Amino acid sequence: MTPGADVAFPSVTADLHHEIELVVALGAGGADVPVEQALDLVFGYAVGFDLTRRDLQAAAKDKGHPWDASKGFDQSAPISAIRRWSGPAPQGRISATVNGQSRQDAVVSDMIWNVAEIIAQASRLWRLAPGDLIFTGTPEGVGPIARGDRVEGAVDGVGELSFQVL
Repeated sequence: MTPGADVAFPSVTADLHHEIELVVALGAGGADVPVEQALDLVFGYAVGFDLTRRDLQAAAKDKGHPWDASKGFDQSAPISAIRRWSGPAPQGRISATVNGQSRQDAVVSDMIWNVAEIIAQASRLWRLAPGDLIFTGTPEGVGPIARGDRVEGAVDGVGELSFQVL
């Protein structure tokens, strides 16, 4: 998907939600990577939105079923262009608006796990590979979006992303 391309409202849902996230793009891979070496795998960062069919997620959770279909669907994870990066991970402001109204506004450095910890933990669960994208989590303020909404987000020093829901 081209960064900034409009996003089609997915089928089989009446409750689509947005979650802004810092996205890590890996340039190298590995398994069981120590936290101290995790940032060595990073190629760069992007701004991303994790879109969720919240009604499907809730129904699956209620039944104790997997909720993959609520997260994995066409255009469910739009991202900005990847910005090449070296050194410490971004720590600044992460924010999202819908139709110009603030929905999410936080600081990356306030995440429960830092980027190096997220990469290290992911490498314990899966063998990571160059080209993998890791969505790092979202601040409070996630909420619904509808057809016609303009969604915009930014991460300081990384970039911006905007799209309309069709």
